[in-house]
Amino acid sequence: MSADYVVNGSVAVITLNNPPVNGLGLATRTAAVEGLRRAQADAAVTAIVIVGAGKAFSGGADIKEFNSPKALAEPSLHTLIRVVEESHKPTIAAIHSVCMGGGLELALGCNYRVALRGAQIALPEVKLGLLPGAGGTQRLPRLVGLEMAINMIVSGTPVLSENLAKTALFDDVFDEGAQSSADLLACALTFAGKVAAIRPLPKVRERKVDYPNHEAFLQFTRNTVKAMSGPFPAPLECVDTVAASVTRTFDDGLKFERERFFHLIQTPESKSLRHAFFAERLASKVPDVPADTPTRAIRQAAIIGAGTMGGGIAMNFVNAGIPVVLLETQQEALDKGIATIRKNYENTMKKGKLTQEKFDQRIGLIRGTLSYDDIAQADIVVEAVFEDMNVKETVFRQLDAVMKPGAILASNTSTLDVDQIAGFTSRPQDVVGTHFFSPANVMKLLEIVRGKATSKDVLATTLALSKKLKKTGVVSGVCDGFIGNRMIEQYSRQAGFLLEEGCLPEQVDAAVEKFGFAMGPFRMGDLAGNDIGWYIRKRRYLERPEIVYSKTADLLCEMGRFGQKTGAGWYDYKPGDRKAYANPAVNQMIVEHSANIGVERRTVSDQEIVERLVYSLVNEGARILDEGIAMRASDIDMVYLTGYGFPLFRGGPMFYADTVGLFNVLMAMEKYAKGRHGDAWAPAPLLVRLAAEGKGFNS
Repeated sequence: MSADYVVNGSVAVITLNNPPVNGLGLATRTAAVEGLRRAQADAAVTAIVIVGAGKAFSGGADIKEFNSPKALAEPSLHTLIRVVEESHKPTIAAIHSVCMGGGLELALGCNYRVALRGAQIALPEVKLGLLPGAGGTQRLPRLVGLEMAINMIVSGTPVLSENLAKTALFDDVFDEGAQSSADLLACALTFAGKVAAIRPLPKVRERKVDYPNHEAFLQFTRNTVKAMSGPFPAPLECVDTVAASVTRTFDDGLKFERERFFHLIQTPESKSLRHAFFAERLASKVPDVPADTPTRAIRQAAIIGAGTMGGGIAMNFVNAGIPVVLLETQQEALDKGIATIRKNYENTMKKGKLTQEKFDQRIGLIRGTLSYDDIAQADIVVEAVFEDMNVKETVFRQLDAVMKPGAILASNTSTLDVDQIAGFTSRPQDVVGTHFFSPANVMKLLEIVRGKATSKDVLATTLALSKKLKKTGVVSGVCDGFIGNRMIEQYSRQAGFLLEEGCLPEQVDAAVEKFGFAMGPFRMGDLAGNDIGWYIRKRRYLERPEIVYSKTADLLCEMGRFGQKTGAGWYDYKPGDRKAYANPAVNQMIVEHSANIGVERRTVSDQEIVERLVYSLVNEGARILDEGIAMRASDIDMVYLTGYGFPLFRGGPMFYADTVGLFNVLMAMEKYAKGRHGDAWAPAPLLVRLAAEGKGFNS
């Protein structure tokens, strides 16, 4: 049973009981319908209260059943709501904490709704590329009005119950004396006694939506939403479906809502959003690290290096309320780093996103030092120094000497061997990679690199910490570049070859950005710093001389054009202006380089640009998956969605390849293998196997 039934006096109480948020799965729906029927048949029962156990009324659909036949099995959510609505005894939804999605739609089917202050009320289906599919678009406007309903449904943003107290959504919002779910139930039972004899029973479906000149308002809203929703169809569909609450009968509106819901559920955009939703939750699950693995307390952190990365990482900790000691070797560098952090917070405050009190609090959590002795008692230390193994060795030997037993020693390396770094210490079990992405205080991804000796409790602690820092933590094994940068190397190689064969940076970037990337490879290089890639390539030229790279990026760096930080990279930049302006000298250098290496330039289509860049990611991702560097294809997708600007509406490189069909991906790769540098298109064995079996990476 996932719903409990008791009779309290003359009131039947049905308690949704499906932790953690009382998802409306099949067992819960079945038990709730059974409880409603029992209450109808019991002559002693005069009213029915539906309440949620634990920490929610209901968060909506049970995600364990999402995309499975159980989600639509009878009794469906529609059936449950119909049984509630057709009750000949008053039904009261008693709401606390969380009431979202199908949970709110269930409450809307009741005759009455009461709530505690602070309850979060939402129909967030748009965030999965859907619209409310169980009457939400038709009932909510009848209670809160057309304008507020559209705002809630199109945004999916929760609204506090007290902010809806003056609408017809709630018959009462309990304030004084009602603090807990037990208090709520007591108040709801009293309310039920007051309305038990009232007839006729109020039904939301019988209310009218009154909005003068609704045609003009709806057209204005459509225009606004269309301009803001980009490639996602759901927001505009939400407007059209809510509009039906004004222009159609309730039953016709309900039918229209159902049609549009089933249309959206088949769109690639919704499939991509749902894939990302589940991928983010899966990423924190490591098969051999149980959910109940003990974690280490993180009460204080230390950061080695106060540069761009170190400062950004420090901000993550203080934003989460964790004090930070920032260590540098020179006072000037330390002062500069702390000043940059202060300036970042001041800019946030100017935008109205941070109060003076919060500013003072966060700055107060940061302390600078030039001595390793001052960080010895930190629970975790994150090294964010130059990407050079000799430098890392110096730092980690020093950390090993001074840090207290049990401290986590983390490296922010983006490419280097974490096992080798761990070998510089006498406690490799405490060493882990924490690859933050730049700017570290903004980017959501945290690549957590698990060394061969990293202990399970260190991994569990780092995963838990990623959530506290509001990051998406994705676990990677050890290899050069881990998941993200190992794949981006192949992407960058193809981008360089495209320049040699006939493209210019602005064409490549425009094609990829039209596909949906946040920025193309050359704008990305300018943002990250072309000198960083140059340094890594120099190392790889020595370590892997058999791999061929285009020399265009090296020639650019020899011109001193390192990107935005120097005002000149693949593009020119003006002070205070991040717009990229094409540079004739750079483009001339590219054309001359093609001639110097004997390549006749040709016209390259945007389709070829996109396929070569994206499929190079896919092919390397397949190798990473086959080698066990990534645990699952969806982890690779999360890395690219949260760290590299891959378009969310395409679901990540591996999901996108599944959408295209792996057979078709292989066909395109075989075509490109006939061109220059065909060896770069040697297909990953896993890709070949899955294509032959008609499967996908996420099968």
